[in-house]
Amino acid sequence: MSHLTPPRQLPDADADADGSPDPDVPATDEPEKDSAPGAREPGAHVADEPDAQAPSPARGGWFGWRRRFPRTARGVWIGTTVLAAVLVFAVLLVPNRLDQITVQSFLRLPVEGLFLAAVLLALPSRARRITAAVLGVFLGMSAILKCLDMGFRQTLARPFDLVFDWVLLGDAADFLKDSLGRTGEMLAVIGVIALAVAVLVLSALAMVRLGNVLARHRRMAARTTLVLGVVWVICFTVGVQSGGVTVATKGYAQYLSNRVQYVRDGLGDAEVFKKQLTVDAYAKTPSDHLLAGLRGKDVMLTFVESYGRVAIDDPKMGPEVKATLEAGDARLKAAGFSARSGWLRSPVTGAGSWLAHSTFLSGLWVKNQQRYRTLTTSDRATLTSYFQKTGAWRTVGIVPGVRKAWPEGKYFGLDHIYDSEHLGYHGPYFSWSPVPDQFSLEAFQRLEHGRKNRDPIMAEIILASSHNPWSPIPRVIDWDDLGDGSVFDGIEKEGTDPTQVWKKPERVRTEYRRAIEYSIQSLTEWVERYGTDDTVLVFLGDHQPVPTVTGGSTSRDVPITIVARDPKVLDRIEGWNWTPGLKPADDAPTWGMDRFRDRFLTAYGPKAR
Repeated sequence: MSHLTPPRQLPDADADADGSPDPDVPATDEPEKDSAPGAREPGAHVADEPDAQAPSPARGGWFGWRRRFPRTARGVWIGTTVLAAVLVFAVLLVPNRLDQITVQSFLRLPVEGLFLAAVLLALPSRARRITAAVLGVFLGMSAILKCLDMGFRQTLARPFDLVFDWVLLGDAADFLKDSLGRTGEMLAVIGVIALAVAVLVLSALAMVRLGNVLARHRRMAARTTLVLGVVWVICFTVGVQSGGVTVATKGYAQYLSNRVQYVRDGLGDAEVFKKQLTVDAYAKTPSDHLLAGLRGKDVMLTFVESYGRVAIDDPKMGPEVKATLEAGDARLKAAGFSARSGWLRSPVTGAGSWLAHSTFLSGLWVKNQQRYRTLTTSDRATLTSYFQKTGAWRTVGIVPGVRKAWPEGKYFGLDHIYDSEHLGYHGPYFSWSPVPDQFSLEAFQRLEHGRKNRDPIMAEIILASSHNPWSPIPRVIDWDDLGDGSVFDGIEKEGTDPTQVWKKPERVRTEYRRAIEYSIQSLTEWVERYGTDDTVLVFLGDHQPVPTVTGGSTSRDVPITIVARDPKVLDRIEGWNWTPGLKPADDAPTWGMDRFRDRFLTAYGPKAR
């Protein structure tokens, strides 16, 4: 009977440099060779010989599968290694702006990749794996941050703020709920969380895989890293480019540096803003001197959501919006009203209406959520609270976009607030907007302006129908037919579907333009219908719309207009050099939105000329 010895175990070709086996590297395709009984590989140790009872690697499991299907295993190993490298290099090279992502963006040599290779090559096995996993998680986090930057740039034309913007993610979830419903919101949130976790896990696994490959081929990897390092230095020094993009890049390191500086600036901004809060030229002005030039007038401070300069200047939208403004101007003139218009520069673009509103009313540049919170918990007086301080006006807020507790309303000096639940509206939502502008204005007339034997009113009014996503949009109907708003059921059903509209930028721009026209028509018709000799209307945009509409414009200008029938009201701002009519001229003065409060208080103070 022949004697067969257990198969001899060769030194594992998949072991790390320190001798530990690497399960990520496939076994060699060489067939095993039988050896004579008791034979031993020259130089082999007794410990290398397997126990006679040990199971053969070919009996099952991953190693057995690799031995039974060596070519398939090697193909899988090579494929996953390539995918790991692609993932890591994609994170290092991808820009944080959608408009900068091109093929050339990925045809570059990142110095950070060479640095990571050098670090992993220098570490022993255990430290290498731990370091690779940590670096992978960090790369995954930076990938998520870049995606947030892309989203914020598409919406707010700025990157995500690691200090102040977390609260906006909650607002984004609310927006999804309003647009897609509760189920749609939950599915979207779950999907985003799952995707974020997947990115972190995959990036960590990718770095560990690449670290193992570098260790298995240490000499070749070290030489390749050195050669590529020399190539990077030469390309960087000479400034070699491909398709207008620099080949040798240190963009990822610069990106991280910029983010760190962004955070440092944000943290230091709090003290700067607290000092600005204490400076108020009108803080000690006697109440009987404040706004003396408007005593007895009904003043409406009205914000038109997303009404930006692009609505007037864009060559495709501009002509139709201008026609709406001209029609409104003619309507107001026929009713005895005149208007003056200029430009303001908003602190935000795309979204963040509350930051623009508080900038306009407080006279301070409220550019982030921290400033907003600091402002609304301070005793800084706003334009609306100065109206309240005089005791000569009843101050009210028409805020249809508010659907939950809004304690800031008291800070802004509003005696009474009408939110979406208290305007008497029983019609459908128009996407984000709970109440059509025409109904909001009619509700203001019914609840406050149309009351008899009342005090003068100062009203802050937010017109929300022009809020993103601008689909579906209501249309102006006969004012006598508004009723409780149920008439809008059919109009909402006739409107466009936002999921279809947002597939094409041109359709988005068209719907945006129609929304602005609707808001302006509603407002001018209200003044024509209900305005009196004592009516003073100030209306303005709060910010430019999203980049999909602006086409990447960096302008933050918004139109502002003052309308009055009493010529003395407009005489007081003659020195502002604003344009007659509802449309400001291209070269009309442009102020920062934070400058309006003090200029308005000065113009309508007791000593104004």
